[in-house]
Amino acid sequence: MARAASLFSLSTGPRASNVNYLGAARCRRKFELFYPGGFEDETYLVAERSVKERAHLEWHAELSPAAFRKLLARGEFRQIADIAVRVESRTNLLFSFEKMALRDAVKSPAGARLFATELYALLHGPGTQQRKFTDWLEALADLPQRGSRVLTWPMATVFGFIAKPEKHLFFKPRVTQRAARAYAFDLNYQSRPSWAGYQQLQTFAAVIRRDLDRRPCFKARDMIDVQSFIWVQGAEEYQI
Repeated sequence: MARAASLFSLSTGPRASNVNYLGAARCRRKFELFYPGGFEDETYLVAERSVKERAHLEWHAELSPAAFRKLLARGEFRQIADIAVRVESRTNLLFSFEKMALRDAVKSPAGARLFATELYALLHGPGTQQRKFTDWLEALADLPQRGSRVLTWPMATVFGFIAKPEKHLFFKPRVTQRAARAYAFDLNYQSRPSWAGYQQLQTFAAVIRRDLDRRPCFKARDMIDVQSFIWVQGAEEYQI
């Protein structure tokens, strides 16, 4: 918590403010090279936002809080896992080997049960965000593994992002690190997922939203827009 607070206070100092302003302006200009209309650009809406938004709508249609609770109460852990895997599979958020690791992890009844119950707790359960996120990481670490690890940053953040994009941000490490460097933001990245690392990611998102909100066409609707902005800064297909 102190780390996040220190970064916010640093950004208000004269030198850090200039660096952050230049980084923010540079990143915004890069985004505008591809999408001149910002988050309202028609090409952006099709190329970047539509697939993620569609996944969120599909998730809400099948795993709304009420529907999720009913499935849990009936012990339909396999159905919950199958829905989650299917909705995510229609996006390009996880790599193919991560998708495979996820499918393998929830094949067994025990794996499906652990995944479903802890995912509900993360999204809709009581307690602090820190406690819920930490418990979710522990659950991912405990899921059955055949090859690739299940406990990765993309896996830890993808379902929160799909289910509640108004609150949760997806973390693609290499892309996000590249974007943070361009923005002159100290991400302090650690490869093992943790609450502290997720807080730092959320701080980065808050800084981006604060800077972009000054321009009408860059007012982010939710974290889908923020993640797409980060993606344009760091993804290979957008390198110039």
